[in-house]
This record gives sequence, structure tokens and C-alpha cells, in this order.
Amino acid sequence: MKEKIIEAVGDKLDNLGVVIDDITYGKVDTENTLTIVLDREEIITINEVVMATRIINPILDKLDLIKESYTLDVYAK
Repeated sequence: MKEKIIEAVGDKLDNLGVVIDDITYGKVDTENTLTIVLDREEIITINEVVMATRIINPILDKLDLIKESYTLDVYAK
């Protein structure tokens, strides 16, 4: 799943200057959670995390890799 997401996102995060560092999927408390960790050398602002989430979310919807409901959690390393 990680490779498919990274491939689908491709260079769409380049304008923000961030890359996907890690992707995990599993239970957090009682919720299915897809966690995407962003990274770069400089500090990533909360606004950049929000913009990255807005880019990633529709791509994930289109891929439809996860059939059950889940929470998307995107954050900076």
C-alpha cells in the first residue's frame, strides 16, 4: 500500500517542498487510521501540513485502497 500511495502522489507535493517519509495503517485506539508522515530539512508548518492533506486526500479517495472507513492522519516528522 505504501508504494502505491507514494507513486500516486508522485510529484504533487513538490510545490510544498515536502516528501512522504512513512505511511502506516492500523488501529489507533479503536479507529482504523492511515498515518502519513511528511518530512524535509526545514520545519514544516501546520499550514503546509493542511495543504499537503488537501492534496493527498482526493488521491486516496480515487485510489480506494482501503475498503473500510478510516481516519487520515497527516503530520510532520
